[in-house]
Amino acid sequence: MVKQARAQLTREAIVAGAAAVFERQGYGSASIADIATAASVTKGALYFHFPSKDDIARAVIQRQHEISFSAGTAIMEQGYPALETMIRLCAGLAGQLLSDRIVQAGIRLTTEVSNFERPVADPYEDWLATFETLTSRAIDEGDVDPRVEPAILAHFIIPAFTGVQLVSETMTGRKDLRERVQQMWAILLPGIVRAERYEALKGLPELIAADR
Repeated sequence: MVKQARAQLTREAIVAGAAAVFERQGYGSASIADIATAASVTKGALYFHFPSKDDIARAVIQRQHEISFSAGTAIMEQGYPALETMIRLCAGLAGQLLSDRIVQAGIRLTTEVSNFERPVADPYEDWLATFETLTSRAIDEGDVDPRVEPAILAHFIIPAFTGVQLVSETMTGRKDLRERVQQMWAILLPGIVRAERYEALKGLPELIAADR
C-alpha cells in the first residue's frame, strides 16, 4: 500500500509538472528533461510511469477533462434550466482557464492534436454529447426554438468556445476571456431562442458573468 501511494504521488507530480511545462511551452517545444525537472523526478521515474511524451500529454488531458467535467456535472446537478446550464458551463470553464494550470495545459494540448501520434477526441465528444442533450432539453422547456438542430448547435458552441478562448489567450493572455464568452452567448441567443422568450432570457449571459 505504501508503494502504491508513493507511486500515485509520483504520477500526480509528473502530471502537474508536465502541465506547467506544456502550458508554458506547448507540446512541440516541451522535452522529457523539462518535464522531469518541473516534476522533481528522475527520467527513470518518469519513464516508469509514462513510456513517451505523448502518454504524458494524454494523462494531462485526461486529468484536465476530469477536473472540468466534474465541475460541469456539479453545475448540471443544480437544476438550472438547460439553456442557462449551457451558459454556466461555458462561464465555468472560462473561470478554470483563468485559475487552474492543469486545465490551461489540457485545453492547450487538445488544440495541438496534430502533434499527437493518435487523435485526441474523447473530451470533445463528451462535451458535444452534453450540449446536444442540453439543447434538446432547452427545446422541450420552451426556451430554444424547436427548429434548432441539437447536434448542429452543439457542434457550433464547442468550436466557438475553443476559438474564443484561443483568441483571448493570444490577444490578452485571457484577461478578457469572461467578457468574450459573455459576448459569444449574447450574439448567439437571438438566433436560437424562441422569439417570445428572448426578452426574458437575453440578460442571462451578463447575469451569469456578474455571478462569477
